[in-house]
Amino acid sequence: MLIKITMESVQIHDKRFVPYLKNDEIQSIIKELAEKIHEEYKDETPVFIGVLNGVIMFFADFLKYYPGKCEIAFLQVSSYVGTQSTGIVYKKMDLTKDVEGRHIILMEDIVDTGNTLESLYAYFENTQRPKSIKVATLLLKPEVFKKDFKIHYVAKEIPNKFVLGYGLDYDELGRNLPDLYQLEDGRINH
Repeated sequence: MLIKITMESVQIHDKRFVPYLKNDEIQSIIKELAEKIHEEYKDETPVFIGVLNGVIMFFADFLKYYPGKCEIAFLQVSSYVGTQSTGIVYKKMDLTKDVEGRHIILMEDIVDTGNTLESLYAYFENTQRPKSIKVATLLLKPEVFKKDFKIHYVAKEIPNKFVLGYGLDYDELGRNLPDLYQLEDGRINH
């Protein structure tokens, strides 16, 4: 059995996850984040860039709440094998829009070590030359984020526990769960 869901937990393969954030709370913090970003960009047309795959649910809901003009694009990178970051970021899909001279906001599902974002900053500054680069994330693990660059918009800070659901996966499963769950007994970098 790959996935087993009960009222108290989600079992995927050998890992058990317990409820962490309900969807209504997630929606509330996303709406607040969208309104905050709009205040800064209300006279602009920023390009929101979704970093696939985990960002998909957060990105879609964020856009529903964003009241201003905007454009979107996507790219796909990965640094994970299973539950562990390899520390090496692989670009799996190129950026879907020219953003030279534009204000861009990189949309992330979760920021932990910051290795992926560090690689993305270098990519955008060296090849895309946007007018500005900012980062918005649904979740931030401040306990493990030790980079020198700023995460401009954070919907929620969380402890360094592996989380699942609402776009985030364990071994490609669980992304479709509407709520967030955290690993019951252990700290694994996401």
